Amino acid sequence: MAAHVIKTVQKIPAQLDELWAFFSDPANLIKITPPSMDFRVTSVHHGKSIYAGQVIEYRVKPVAGISVYWMTEITHVKHGEYFVDEQRKGPYSLWHHQHHFKKIDGGVEMTDIVHYRIPFGMIGRLADKLFVKKKLQGIFDYRKEIIEKTFGEWKDPR
Repeated sequence: MAAHVIKTVQKIPAQLDELWAFFSDPANLIKITPPSMDFRVTSVHHGKSIYAGQVIEYRVKPVAGISVYWMTEITHVKHGEYFVDEQRKGPYSLWHHQHHFKKIDGGVEMTDIVHYRIPFGMIGRLADKLFVKKKLQGIFDYRKEIIEKTFGEWKDPR
């Protein structure tokens, strides 16, 4: 079965170092996740900035207020350019999330690429069509709004 893919691109009027610092601090995940998901980082020692091999643990309520445990590992980091988190335990049978940052005129272009699979075979595929993909897209839409409120709305400098 092929993985599902979500790709988002957002231009942000910020300095690359400022944006990298924000997104590489695990504590900021709470700020960019919809409050309805009751997202909490539960790791005791997760550090102030990401690094390859870092494990981050969370509790999140993705559906119907049911709390689930989620553990991700930061598998790749190239400072100021990209990092990758992969689920080790949690609600997906596959979760591979690439975060890319590219300096552009007037700010930074941030690209997210998520490959994911839902467990439970045909039931999981149906769940993805009915609500999972929409929920994930909603999370990225919410994040876009918060980033615009935090760093400003993109205005093409040309």
